[in-house]
Amino acid sequence: MSDRVALITGASRGIGRAIAVDLAVHGHAVALFGRDEAALAETAAAVRAAAGTEARISRHSVDVADQAAVDAGVAAVLTEFGRIDVAVANAGQSQDGLILRLKASDLDRLIDVNLKSAFYLCAAVAKPMVKQRGGSIVVVSSIVGIGGNPGQSVYAATKAGLLGLTRSLAKELGSRNVRVNAVAPGLIETAMTAELPEAARKGFLEGIALGRPGTPDDVAGVVTFLASDAARYVTGQTIVVDGGYLMH
Repeated sequence: MSDRVALITGASRGIGRAIAVDLAVHGHAVALFGRDEAALAETAAAVRAAAGTEARISRHSVDVADQAAVDAGVAAVLTEFGRIDVAVANAGQSQDGLILRLKASDLDRLIDVNLKSAFYLCAAVAKPMVKQRGGSIVVVSSIVGIGGNPGQSVYAATKAGLLGLTRSLAKELGSRNVRVNAVAPGLIETAMTAELPEAARKGFLEGIALGRPGTPDDVAGVVTFLASDAARYVTGQTIVVDGGYLMH
């Protein structure tokens, strides 16, 4: 896979950083999208540490909720690398709160960051992937988008929307050999989940069959599989990475 190029949004930290590192280790050039330039530089350093100094990396400060910014970022990657083989829509935010206290601004922000950003990325990379007659798009959703969760109605709605997007685009782009799949992580040790109240965290852990939270690397390995030729006949699927939580 040494000639392949992967673009990852939300690459500044957590799951996005782990995905970038794993794809680079498996031979991809990586284009990192995020808003925090210092954190993107840290991701680039992590990529070089894991994949070697020969790793091909580009960093782009992009507001993924801005369609024009996403289009410009994708165009820059195409200019630099000539192609995009893998696109990972990983950018996202969480906003907990009961619906009785919901503010319209909270709804708008999560729809912009979690849902619209994925639409913008998919639209921007679809054209070059269709033209080269091949590509893999991976959308990072959440088990909350499948099973719901009290106090996370907006977050769950945006993450559920990503699953509909995944299945529709898989049908839309499949004839051009562009595959679209989703990954739905459960409780993963990131800065976002570190803010969980202890009682909520304990409740999650009690329901996980494997008895532990996941790590960003647990998600990254699945994304790398979906990006690879080993998954060449897999499209329109949602792979749950939750340690067995949804079974309980």
